[in-house]
Amino acid sequence: MADGGRRRAYIGSFTAAGGPGIVTAAVDADSGALTALSSVDAVPHPAYLALCPDTHTLYAVSETAEGAVAAYRVDGDRPEPAGPPVPVGGSGPTHLSLFAGHVLTANYGSGSVTAIPLRPDGTVARSAAHVLQHTGSGPHTPRQQGPHAHQVQPDPSGRWVVGVDLGTDSVRVCTLTDGALALHKETALRPGSGPRHLAFHPGGSYAYVVNELTPSVTVCRWDGAEGVLTPLTETPVLPGAPAGDAYPSGIATSPDGRFVWTATRGEDVLSVLAVEGEQLRLITTVPCGGHWPRALTASDGSLYVANERSGDVTWFATDPRTGIPRRAGSIGVTAASCVILG
Repeated sequence: MADGGRRRAYIGSFTAAGGPGIVTAAVDADSGALTALSSVDAVPHPAYLALCPDTHTLYAVSETAEGAVAAYRVDGDRPEPAGPPVPVGGSGPTHLSLFAGHVLTANYGSGSVTAIPLRPDGTVARSAAHVLQHTGSGPHTPRQQGPHAHQVQPDPSGRWVVGVDLGTDSVRVCTLTDGALALHKETALRPGSGPRHLAFHPGGSYAYVVNELTPSVTVCRWDGAEGVLTPLTETPVLPGAPAGDAYPSGIATSPDGRFVWTATRGEDVLSVLAVEGEQLRLITTVPCGGHWPRALTASDGSLYVANERSGDVTWFATDPRTGIPRRAGSIGVTAASCVILG
């Protein structure tokens, strides 16, 4: 929430492709519709965003060769930079999250995860960053010649850091103690699957990993007490062989835990999967409302998709009975990369 309790959405974009940087949009309380309010281009390629739980500070990765993270105050309709960008010690950061007083980044280019402490006022400290370097490779060339960390986030219990690595076909569970990341356990997924992002079931006992190099989702059991991820089953997200390029990207779970949604670039569809115990069942696919859907966010009966190459963010109303999304509208955002809700 911001400015008198009105809800906001924040949209990242790729500035070298003409993106405006970070766009702030108002969210209609009844329909979920977005209305663009402002934009700020203080850092290049703010490709992924995270909002502090108190909603006063927004964080963005700068997905560049040098790699950086930046903080913004979001008390009004336009994000205001809160200090200069801080290097993450890795290249091409694609994702970030907040955990235990730190900002975490997944650095795709260098195949590492970084933890940087936050000051009490929410700004990013310019020292004491800790980088955990991943190692390994996979059978898919050239995409898996080395590690490529694509996502990092806390688990539902708040005890563990979970990182997804596309290059090594694995998920790493880590601890963060005194500002230092340490590997607790690495879970191998099917070779060549190319895991990209992970979403936890609202109940906290399962995790769903969307695979980029094979259009599928791997269902895993999650033990938050021991920090152990166990692969169970794998389900295709397309009803048949893709006609051309098909690279899954975003994944989201419904708040009631009955459905999982994924987005697939190339095919440009959203997939609806029903949760059936330790398995998923593909129900259907629907058009994503644009071209090259990069990220997916679910909230309060709505589903938001950042379509990078068509330059828009499309929102859908989701049927509570079937989980099937119905396109409800869109706004133009050139080279859109992600959308998060406050």
